[in-house]
Amino acid sequence: MKRVYSLSLTLLVALVVWGQTHITISNPETWSAQELLPYVGQTVVFDQPMIISSNASSSNYQISPRRIFQPTNQVLPGSAAYRSMLSMNATGFVALTGVGGYHRCGERVYNLTAKVNSTSSISFISGTWRGNTRADLERGIPDLGDYRLLVCAMNLEYYLVKDFGTDRGPRNYSQHQDQRTKTNKALTKINADIYGLVEIQQGQDALEEIANDLNTKLPGRNYTYINDGTSANGTYTKSGYVYDANKVEPVGKMLENEEAVKGRKKMMCFREKATGERFIFSLNHFKAKSGSASGADADQGDGQGIFNATRTREAQSVIDQYGKYKRSINDDDILIMGDLNAYAKEDPVMLFVNRNFIDLHRAFHADSSYSYQFSNCAGYLDHAISNGSLYPQITGMASYTINSDENDRYTYDKSDDNTMFRSSDHDPVLVGLKLDSTLNYDPSPAINSAEIMLGTADKLVIRNSYTEGTPSYYAIYTINGLRLALEPITSNYHEVELPRESGVYICYLYVENRVLQRKIIVP
Repeated sequence: MKRVYSLSLTLLVALVVWGQTHITISNPETWSAQELLPYVGQTVVFDQPMIISSNASSSNYQISPRRIFQPTNQVLPGSAAYRSMLSMNATGFVALTGVGGYHRCGERVYNLTAKVNSTSSISFISGTWRGNTRADLERGIPDLGDYRLLVCAMNLEYYLVKDFGTDRGPRNYSQHQDQRTKTNKALTKINADIYGLVEIQQGQDALEEIANDLNTKLPGRNYTYINDGTSANGTYTKSGYVYDANKVEPVGKMLENEEAVKGRKKMMCFREKATGERFIFSLNHFKAKSGSASGADADQGDGQGIFNATRTREAQSVIDQYGKYKRSINDDDILIMGDLNAYAKEDPVMLFVNRNFIDLHRAFHADSSYSYQFSNCAGYLDHAISNGSLYPQITGMASYTINSDENDRYTYDKSDDNTMFRSSDHDPVLVGLKLDSTLNYDPSPAINSAEIMLGTADKLVIRNSYTEGTPSYYAIYTINGLRLALEPITSNYHEVELPRESGVYICYLYVENRVLQRKIIVP
């Protein structure tokens, strides 16, 4: 039986059932809190689940029928779609007051019954909370398929082991021990074979401590670290590798890339001992969006913030370094990870994509992936990018959302919470590898035969886009960039109802990391 998705542009429908006003949001992607205006003063029941988009305030939650994303994570900076998404985000949530207990961003409340106080506030009466809870995440890391090697990259938010009292990281030894406990619990739960860690605040001492702590908690492991020869006592931020010497070994010399910022862009080849297969692990922490800048690095008003030109130069330097490094070790496979301080559609990331590298967030999760939350909006600054030859050797990729969905008050320096949650402000990003250099990569796979065509009875038909292994998706946007739908493709003949409003729309297919688009005109 084919699944048919309604794309009605009727945003809000209310129905009085047994004395209660039921609200049906027929299109969560375009819903605005202004649609609550007719129900001010009434008690209503939402028939669709509402999602927490922000839990920054202890007195209320921001909720929406959709997850609110950073515009430049979804659309090109400065574009008409960017401006439309900014506007849509501004009215896409409402404050929910009167909720007991603690809830994470991404949790859903089903059958929400609430009093509508205004178009900006509703009061909780009842509802059932499910999904993305701490209990859900404690069950284990996301499914990454049948991997042999697990790679984790994580920003540790200034992991500091000494020289306390700076404006970043722990202010004293006691706080360091609290940070150490939370970090170790997170990394132990992940149980990776290779860790790429950024915001390691002090040289080798921090890496050695982390490796030793992992060995204590994970018997049978033999973690060590790459000694890059730099000072153990500096207060600079750096990046570093910790790995299980029973599973992998470094090949050749680690390369440093000192473009723009020092100690934060590195490249190391690892060999899997069981198979002899190799890959290059490029670990990075690009220039942040904070501070002040002028000239090309000034804020251009397009959503990319300051120092975008510097981050773009850093991306180019990684590409250039890879071109030289792969020849020296005679291996093309590369996995680029770390905090690039740029969202998916910003210039540094698009530079990689336009050079035929593969954004693994988008390849495995279309537009739903995130690793960071800023100003009530989710997105991913923490990336996993591969080249074509490594891509078929990747069994899965995901953010492990133990941090970005948490309230900041659960950090080591603000509470006595000693769990793995909110061990950093960034989520760890995980990649499963099953290295096999004999696999071939077709840069233009099934998407070549994919079709988007008009069917009968106001239907849109998507053909030859279903894949058994990697999920495939379709998305429909208005011509102004508002997304109306993002759904999985479940068959090779997939029918979708056309929008009911006349106009021009764009349909995108995400299939095996290729994107096909077609303009649709609804008369």
